[in-house]
Amino acid sequence: MASSTIQRAGIVGIPPLSIMELLATPEFKIFDLDEPQGKIDIETASPFLPRVYCGILRTVIANSLAIRPDIIYIDTGSGKCDCAVHTATVLEDMLPDTRIVRTKNQDSIDFGTPLCKTRMNLLEKMAAITATVQNTAPYQELTSCKPTAGFWGVPPRDFSILNLFPDTTHIYGWARCMENKTPDNLDLELHYNPDIPTVFFAQSFCAKTALARHLAGKHPHGLYLDCDVTAGNSAKAKIQAFLELSNI
Repeated sequence: MASSTIQRAGIVGIPPLSIMELLATPEFKIFDLDEPQGKIDIETASPFLPRVYCGILRTVIANSLAIRPDIIYIDTGSGKCDCAVHTATVLEDMLPDTRIVRTKNQDSIDFGTPLCKTRMNLLEKMAAITATVQNTAPYQELTSCKPTAGFWGVPPRDFSILNLFPDTTHIYGWARCMENKTPDNLDLELHYNPDIPTVFFAQSFCAKTALARHLAGKHPHGLYLDCDVTAGNSAKAKIQAFLELSNI
């Protein structure tokens, strides 16, 4: 444990609101282990997780090795993924001095999704949505814009692909569940707008690739896309061509 009175708390997924309210005190410094934390080499996770695990969970391992939090709250419920269950076991053996707390977020109170529907640079919008995990206060109202494109899925590890979308892009899928603080809300995750061109995204090797591809097949103007750790030129070219052909 750290000698300081301030404890380093890592979070994986979206812990229940009760946990986030507990951490929202001066006694804790929160690290979102799903997101790259500085220049930490993701390859440090290779001895602990196979490469067929998604880039997000491999990032969790790499961050945990570098930061070595005092405590990690990891969502191992259906609002995250089955692989998180096994990642929690790996973390326990990997970091014997870190307390690993398994949580299951089954919160059902809707916080709303004002960011998902407002006009904003999509990269900045997604960053703001991921930041809401640490915010326990009610959201401010925002003006909704008329959508011209849709991004369905999870926050990508490589946010650079989001710069290709117009500011009038609405966000759907698990990222919308994330802002709503209900990660286990399947009905909300399944929602999309059939009237706008939509990219259905998931991290490579994530179980959500099945749902992303399925919904893209049902959508009258959908594109299925998956990327691993970083988005290469091929993935970006697919998005750009898709949006251009959609007159966006």
